[in-house]
Amino acid sequence: MDANKQAYREEVHELLADLEDALIELERSPENRDLIDRVFRAMHTIKGSGAMFGFDDIAAFTHTIETVYDLIREGSLGIDQDLISLTLASCDQIKAMVEESEGGEKADTSRAEEISNAFSALIPSGEEEPDTMPASVSETGKAAKLDATPFTYRIRFRPHPDLFANGTNPIPLLNELREMGDSHVICHLNNLPDLTEIEPESCYVRWDVILTTGCDINAIRDIFIFVEDLSDIDITLIDESSELDEDEDDYKRIGEILFERGDLNLDDLESMLNRQKRIGEILVESGKVQSSEVRSALLEQEHVRNLRKKRITQENTSSIRVASEKLDSLVNLVGEMVTMQARLTQIAHQRNDSDLILISEEVERLTAELRDNAMGIRMLPIGTTFAKFKRMVRDLSTELGKEITFITEGEETELDKTVIDKLGDPLVHLIRNSIDHGIERPEVRRAAGKPEQGTIELRAEHSGANVLISVRDDGKGLDTDAILKKAIEKGLTTQDATLSEKEIHDLIMSPGFSTAENVTSVSGRGVGMDVVVSNIESFGGTVEISSIKGSGTTITLKLPLTLAIIDGLLVTLGEDFYVIPLGSVVECVELTEKDRKRAHGRHVTKVREELVPYIYLREVFTLNGSKPEIEQIVITEINGRRIGFVVDKVIGEHQTVIKNLGKFLKNTQGVSGATIMGDGTVALILDINRLILHAEDEEFKTA
Repeated sequence: MDANKQAYREEVHELLADLEDALIELERSPENRDLIDRVFRAMHTIKGSGAMFGFDDIAAFTHTIETVYDLIREGSLGIDQDLISLTLASCDQIKAMVEESEGGEKADTSRAEEISNAFSALIPSGEEEPDTMPASVSETGKAAKLDATPFTYRIRFRPHPDLFANGTNPIPLLNELREMGDSHVICHLNNLPDLTEIEPESCYVRWDVILTTGCDINAIRDIFIFVEDLSDIDITLIDESSELDEDEDDYKRIGEILFERGDLNLDDLESMLNRQKRIGEILVESGKVQSSEVRSALLEQEHVRNLRKKRITQENTSSIRVASEKLDSLVNLVGEMVTMQARLTQIAHQRNDSDLILISEEVERLTAELRDNAMGIRMLPIGTTFAKFKRMVRDLSTELGKEITFITEGEETELDKTVIDKLGDPLVHLIRNSIDHGIERPEVRRAAGKPEQGTIELRAEHSGANVLISVRDDGKGLDTDAILKKAIEKGLTTQDATLSEKEIHDLIMSPGFSTAENVTSVSGRGVGMDVVVSNIESFGGTVEISSIKGSGTTITLKLPLTLAIIDGLLVTLGEDFYVIPLGSVVECVELTEKDRKRAHGRHVTKVREELVPYIYLREVFTLNGSKPEIEQIVITEINGRRIGFVVDKVIGEHQTVIKNLGKFLKNTQGVSGATIMGDGTVALILDINRLILHAEDEEFKTA
């Protein structure tokens, strides 16, 4: 039961995320039936599973909410902004109740009662609310089908001519069948007489329905309970999911279906099969069956075939839940294997043993495949993170009196789970800044000739070994004069400093920087962009700002795909090895003493007529000993700028398994981690972002 309860908690968190997304979409499209059904199904699942696994408080709380949305499905109630806000509040309450069951803070029962009373007030007085909780034994009708195993039925509904005379309308019956599941309805008009012979009160049509539903055959018969004596009703089970053989994904041929239904006799079927045309065409031309009957048989065939193929695909691509700790352990083991494989390769080449070299190459291939598969398992679509911000944008824009459209693109872009986990807080800061500082109030936008409704766009896309995530708004943009004035006040720059527009924009990423005049619940405390920068740079990412005054601002985060195993460039300084992340490396060039003299002591070099500044790593790490006559400059590109790092020698590419430095060395400047070489020696992984900042600080101090 404990395992089931934990599975329920995980499922509820997923359902609530989907529920919030559906509610925000429903607020924009209140007539969208699919969204209404999506909300109802989520509430139904939360309620039904809660009662099953002992979460009676959650089941009781969602009971009335489900009733309200069932009335909305039936058209008895409408949707407005207040109902959406109330439902979102109920999502918060359910989340609090789940967290309480996990040992968290106690949920506010008075708030739960307040929300329940508000939903109860929406139920018309004539509507009866069920008295019992949703135990599985009491689930019937539409609700029961949501969790039951689906079956496919053929329903042949032939009303008698006097059906209309008894005041019966068959259309609502067919609509009820449609609501029970996936269905196809075919109307047969071959018995319709000439217009001069039609009796207005007589029924001349009949219907075939192919229905896939979780309800049993008795629930289907109940729909026709009042017309049993006024029609011929034949309900046949034609497909049962539990009996599916994966090798038999096909369904009966058209002739077999027509013969089984009684639309065609065996002699006619055999005689037609001897002709060259398709059986359906032959039968229609011969007058043996009507075209609508063939069309009905074709629909049944296609419906069941598609259903079986879909079921086989789902069974063959089934997924399982795995604890993240197990995935982390797997990746660690793969990392150890990569290290051992490198050692095996090194020993094989040292011994110059051809057999051992062949074995090491095969192990290298298998290890590479295992590494890629293990890393692929940890990759998740970033859409799961994007969806969380829709609610935040809605609530915050309402609080600030602004109209904002929130657009997301690239939700399918995949990132390492560890990166995604660290990405939430920085994106919260960026989106809140766009809402508060970027987007203007409706009257201000109107005066500036803009639409009253602002837009915030959150986009993700792959870029080589990185993922680019951008937050763009069409607001007022950054005010360079205000930023420069505030920066001078805080001593971040001087009055006579000559700064480019980009350099002024970058000042907002300084600690404690804020241009807000007043402290509010949203901003003005000087905590924001510096937190974003430090968080992003802590796992090897970069932040870039682009803004046009009056048009908007775009902030782009450049993130590594994974934090566990990266491609690196192995270099040496003296006797020590270092690794530079390969994703940032552009090229390598030589540096001679002649080149240094030509620059008159400045740390710059000319590469294809472009001056590239470089950082002399021997000076940064205060390394003694002789240096080679010809050194190497590893040129990297950060935020559109090219910066070089001078090393003694470039060894080549290296599969780098990232290891933490431990609590005593974790604050070491310019180093983000370490890796173990094939011979057991340790190579430090350079944090090129920190090294650049360190170099700029030193230059600023000496200026």
